[in-house]
Amino acid sequence: MMKIIRDFVSGRPAGDIVLASALAAALLFSMISISLAQGFLAIALIVWLILLARGKRRFETPVFFWALAAYAGLSLLSSAASVNPRISFWDSRDLLLILAVPVTLAAVRRRADLTLALSALFLSAAVNGVYAVFCRFATTAERIRAFMGHYMTQAGLTALFISLVLGLLFAGFGRRKSAAAGRAEVKGIRIERAVLAAGFLLASAANILTYTRGAWIGLAAALAVAVFLWKPKALILLPVIAALGFLAAPKPVKDRALSIFTMRDDSNVARVQYFKAGVKIISDYPLLGTGPDTVDMVFQDEKYGLGYLAKHNVHLHSNIIQIAAERGLVTLAAWLAFIGLALAGLGRLWRLPETGFSFWAARRKLAAGGLAALTSLFVAGFFEYNFGDSEIAQLLFILITLPFAARRLERESHESAPS
Repeated sequence: MMKIIRDFVSGRPAGDIVLASALAAALLFSMISISLAQGFLAIALIVWLILLARGKRRFETPVFFWALAAYAGLSLLSSAASVNPRISFWDSRDLLLILAVPVTLAAVRRRADLTLALSALFLSAAVNGVYAVFCRFATTAERIRAFMGHYMTQAGLTALFISLVLGLLFAGFGRRKSAAAGRAEVKGIRIERAVLAAGFLLASAANILTYTRGAWIGLAAALAVAVFLWKPKALILLPVIAALGFLAAPKPVKDRALSIFTMRDDSNVARVQYFKAGVKIISDYPLLGTGPDTVDMVFQDEKYGLGYLAKHNVHLHSNIIQIAAERGLVTLAAWLAFIGLALAGLGRLWRLPETGFSFWAARRKLAAGGLAALTSLFVAGFFEYNFGDSEIAQLLFILITLPFAARRLERESHESAPS
């Protein structure tokens, strides 16, 4: 760790140190305190803007950011046409979170920056996991939310982290040690896998304790992606793994998992109602929607057919339906373009051959983790409006940008190497 810190601070301007430190701090608190996480991201944003103004940085961003920018711009248009512009414009302040993408890319200028950022995230997940297990035995809550305001936020955050770990683990399995691998490299690989396994177990416990089925489905998709990137033929083993996991699960977890398939579950009935109501709202407000954060005002109308309890929720339990209903079909197209461009960009980073050796900060591993995390969010988002959680969106934007930062470090290292 001392070597990482020395590499982190040695011979670099104060602005670079503050920017990278603020990003690491945002990740450190990402699963502990949203106020502190967003506060440190705000510090990073301010430092980045100062560096831009002074010409110490140039604006760089992955292509998918421009789809996010279109999503933000169209959301503001939707706010202007909203059934309640005041509420919609106030909600739109969360659109600033998309700036986490260029800020992350600007903050990571050294391999040590990547390592510190990932170490901070793993520490955050470890603290979250330990506290979640503590809450299980120290409280009477049935669904553990740990430090978060809601158990679904806790489920979404831990699912993103677990997905990242799955990508890192399986991408690591696919890597062959070099012929000249020394004891230090072999030891490093073992330590890395031990850390990843510990993080996976703690976060999995925390996630299971939320009893959030959508997150479990998203994680199944993330596992499929990670396995496919490792060995496509191994996908045939996933049903066996799922069956063994189900048999080993405690009865409450089994019951919760089985409830996915029954319409006797009240939340399943409500989701069908939300889907039907959402389709009707989209047909009534197709272009720009009802306005951000106003769907719950509109679906109180009896014509949308929601039951008494369903009317007390604030969203439609689906990213696609919610975005289309409150922001319009054009904004939904921009959001889907973001998903597609991000997946395509991460896929290209995965397919590029690795140059040099690195542990968890390797570009291909991070790309695999990013692909798994984005897939997890997208699939879980069919059953939950997880993209609307600022905590989840912030962590997602950082995770899918880190592989692009690692790729830039590779290019710079190659260009500076003696010919």
